[in-house]
Amino acid sequence: MSQNTEIDPVYTEEIGHGNSIAAWSCVLIMTLGFIVGGIAFANLAWPIVWVGCGIVVLGLVVGAILKAAGFGVGGARSGAAH
Repeated sequence: MSQNTEIDPVYTEEIGHGNSIAAWSCVLIMTLGFIVGGIAFANLAWPIVWVGCGIVVLGLVVGAILKAAGFGVGGARSGAAH
């Protein structure tokens, strides 16, 4: 029985934890959307539930825009070398 002891190069790269301006902005805006939507859902305020859903989508868009602008992990403007 021979075992393959060779390490796959995929596993030698450092895993990023998303610690960037883009990721934090995205998560904070989406969290706000879930809070708004959750409180509205508990109060049966359906139009505000949809506003909360819109805020969540806005968070995704903001995160993508900031990542494209270089504020993501390893981006030119991220301020830290990850």
